[in-house]
Amino acid sequence: MSQLFVRTLRDDPNDAEVPSHRLLVRAGYIRRAAPGIYTWLPLGLKVYRNVERIVREEMDAMGAQELQFPALLPKEPYEATNRWEEYGDGIFRVKDRKGADYLLGPTHEEMFTLVVKDLYSSYKDLPVSLYQIQTKYRDEARPRAGLMRGREFVMKDSYSFDYTHAGLEASYAAHRAAYIKTFDRLGFDYVIVKATAGAMGGSKSEEFLAKLEVGEDTFVQCTSCGYAANVEAVTVPTPAPIAYDGVPAAHVEPTPDASTIAKLVDALNADHPRADRPWTAADTLKNVLMMLVHPDGTREPLAIGLPGDREVDQKRLEGQLEPIGVEPMTEDELKQFPDVVKGYIGPGVLGEESKTGIRFLVDPRVSEGTAWVAGADLHEHHVVDLVVGRDFTPDGTIEAAEVRAGDACPNCADGVLETARGIEMGHIFQLGTKYAEALDLKVLDENGKLVTVTMGSYGIGVSRAVPVIAEGNHDELGLCWPREIAPADVHIVAAGKDATLFEAAEALSNELAAQGIEVIYDDRAGKVSPGVKFKDAELIGVPTIVTVGRGLVDGLVEIKDRRTGEKQDVAVADAAATIAAIVRS
Repeated sequence: MSQLFVRTLRDDPNDAEVPSHRLLVRAGYIRRAAPGIYTWLPLGLKVYRNVERIVREEMDAMGAQELQFPALLPKEPYEATNRWEEYGDGIFRVKDRKGADYLLGPTHEEMFTLVVKDLYSSYKDLPVSLYQIQTKYRDEARPRAGLMRGREFVMKDSYSFDYTHAGLEASYAAHRAAYIKTFDRLGFDYVIVKATAGAMGGSKSEEFLAKLEVGEDTFVQCTSCGYAANVEAVTVPTPAPIAYDGVPAAHVEPTPDASTIAKLVDALNADHPRADRPWTAADTLKNVLMMLVHPDGTREPLAIGLPGDREVDQKRLEGQLEPIGVEPMTEDELKQFPDVVKGYIGPGVLGEESKTGIRFLVDPRVSEGTAWVAGADLHEHHVVDLVVGRDFTPDGTIEAAEVRAGDACPNCADGVLETARGIEMGHIFQLGTKYAEALDLKVLDENGKLVTVTMGSYGIGVSRAVPVIAEGNHDELGLCWPREIAPADVHIVAAGKDATLFEAAEALSNELAAQGIEVIYDDRAGKVSPGVKFKDAELIGVPTIVTVGRGLVDGLVEIKDRRTGEKQDVAVADAAATIAAIVRS
């Protein structure tokens, strides 16, 4: 410790939002270089390398082969797949001295596709799975939570290449099994959920989410059938059409000062009560105006209709529309549509065939035959008994409403959904032929016919794994690393001033090191008190802490399990063998 390049801190950094960020900085694992950009210090780099090693071992075991692409990439392949524009402000673009365009790689689908095209031409060459562990760059608008959401990060990305869909299914299954082994070894609680492919394209898609309260993803699980999905991938069952013969004709009613859903419900119950039950927000149709921001900057209006007791989930909406961005319609943009009455927007002025031409998509619950209370496109008036299919027809449906605990499971008849928070640690896709078609990757099949190669894409957040593991492995004193991840096997503390303590501690360190056990030895003397050494040992979080202190006069040293707090006194002569057995168990 007297030579280790580390400085522990007693106070939390001002910009730290989550426990992992606070502790990784305080324990001397990382230092902030710029917003969303961090330096790995020696302790942090050891932990990161252990994560990388585990990922590499499991990828190699499944038969994938490692290569390494540059981080600085040419523009042309990304133009061929339209992603040069689709990424918008999300990538770092640079020019060389001759004015040629490059980008810092946010992901490498194009490069993998082109290298296989360059080297392989026959079905006999396939299947093949290739991977790299590579630094990626994305211009995050709001970097946060330390290493969890940065502008520079390390990812393992792998790609499978097959010439049949059955081959793709097999490659996908092999990667999925390798991911389960990888995340089991990394030592955090995770769940596999159905996901959307987003801008990546493709069909089947699953995420491996670490269960964390500080996570930025919401996922759901069914109480009955085991269904699990990211909220962006939840599909609301569309009700069967219902008869509306007995529903009265739509009628406009005055609703003074009812520009919000809550005020509307109060006005309905006061002035237009139902005979069967009180009105609720779920009886109303809320129409929300948004602007779609296309990659080329073009802005397009969109109206979303959903039950009044729901809000639009911005992230869920964006997941349906990627790479198109979504923003609320501004007041100036609203003025371009004089027929739209703010607070009283109804289906009458919405739809591609209406006066406004605003495309009108609705939640699947707004289905044929259902009756609603909606804005009458007239100040302080609403339409009651407005029936879908009789009085208005939307342009289509969209999954944009918030998903809530207690919602019906889309996969079974009995279960309801529970919600939880997590953070994406891995994502696997069946890409299909999107990139192969764009870049003309074909091989000759058994009949000598050119066929387009079908691809899978598989990512793991390698650098992100470090804070995620830390989130699930800490206490009030500091970090508590799983043994396979920790920066060392043993942390030895010489607790006192007597030279014999240091001699015994150093001899034990050397004996363990000779057996291949990695040791942090706190040999600091002088003004560094035993209390400071103990606090640093707890903060750094190596799984086994050995104290060479007062017990030495009786020929004993103390061995402590950092994760459980359990202690045992062991004879000095037996200490190395006991510690080695603990480490290797």
